[in-house]
Amino acid sequence: MTLKLGVPSKGRLMEKTFEWFGARGVSLQRTGSDREYAGKVEGIEDVSLVLLSAGEIPRELSAGRIHLGVTGTDLVQEKLALWDQLVEPVEELNFGHADLIIAVPQAWVDVDTLDDLDAAAAAFRAEHGFRLRIATKYHRLVREFLRTHGVADYALVDSQGATEGTVLNETAEAIADITSSGETLRANHLKILSDGLILQSQATLWRSRMAPLEDHSRKALKTLIAQLT
Repeated sequence: MTLKLGVPSKGRLMEKTFEWFGARGVSLQRTGSDREYAGKVEGIEDVSLVLLSAGEIPRELSAGRIHLGVTGTDLVQEKLALWDQLVEPVEELNFGHADLIIAVPQAWVDVDTLDDLDAAAAAFRAEHGFRLRIATKYHRLVREFLRTHGVADYALVDSQGATEGTVLNETAEAIADITSSGETLRANHLKILSDGLILQSQATLWRSRMAPLEDHSRKALKTLIAQLT
């Protein structure tokens, strides 16, 4: 079995990953058309390239179907319970930076902290008869963060896209989402809570703790990591 390396299959994340590996003497190439998820690795032996969506890579690492994978910290920690028992970080790649944050309407002038949010949530339920809704796709991370900080009386609403627009569309009262520059939040009249940073994420090379290694793939892994780090 060759060593399997999973990388994002499209977009800027794929391009930056290819550049990062290339700068370290390992050439990753997509073969065929953009619709084909095939590729090859040059510059090191016994390593094969697997092109996947960034969201699939944590699952494949945890299942032991790939040995190494590039994806965001946010996706690993959101998708994998007990993630540190399943994977380990090899190297942060210094791109794909984003913060997972809690944001509320700018009009909520008295809500600047998580304690304020907790009080607002209690008042909201008393007035409206249902829990304050927080739109997000990061259910595990948000739930754990809010529990740790004592915020109650909220309900998570699933949002897989355009999360910043849910408040304007009145399908949520607050959001928890990834942001880089904050421009989209400001455009939608949202503000980040002063203590509302859940996680700082970036593209990272991960190693699976679950993938089996034969002698030649173990040697390939050692050689590759030495070349990259």
